[in-house]
Amino acid sequence: MATKIRLARHGHKDYAYYHIVVADSRAPRDGKFIERIGSYNPNTNPATIDLNFERALYWVNVGAQPTDTVRNILSREGVMLMKHLQGGVKKGAFDEATAEKRFAAWKAEKDAKLGKVSAEEVAKAAKLAKERLAQEVEANKQKAAELAKKRQEALEAEAAAAAAAEAPAEGEAAETAEPAAE
Repeated sequence: MATKIRLARHGHKDYAYYHIVVADSRAPRDGKFIERIGSYNPNTNPATIDLNFERALYWVNVGAQPTDTVRNILSREGVMLMKHLQGGVKKGAFDEATAEKRFAAWKAEKDAKLGKVSAEEVAKAAKLAKERLAQEVEANKQKAAELAKKRQEALEAEAAAAAAAEAPAEGEAAETAEPAAE
């Protein structure tokens, strides 16, 4: 039986996630499968991959053919490198300890690179947040100054209106007082 390692689609419209499955090549995409060896969620940033490394390595070693996307996922997780290193051990090019050492070095380099990238993204996001906060504080200061100016103008207008109301009232009081004096 020809087996393939491929993705089985799950989720809903516009939010697909995938199970990584080993299936007979004649089975439909989301149909019957032999074993589920992981999951792949491309909706997160970075994409989330959950893979049973040993079972994936087993199936690759017994001849299951991964599809292009699954091959990229397996390469990113190191399954294909481990298969390559195990082939070198079988041929006698180096021993098992050297293969493990090479794989560990590759994994450490990959983790360091991902850590560096994620640290840079975190620093960039923090910088953007700080800049937005500074812009917002500046805008709030401008709005507060404009509001204070409007309030001051309103108080001055109110005071002028009160003074204008008092001046005619005093004039009317003086006019009413003059005829009484006559």
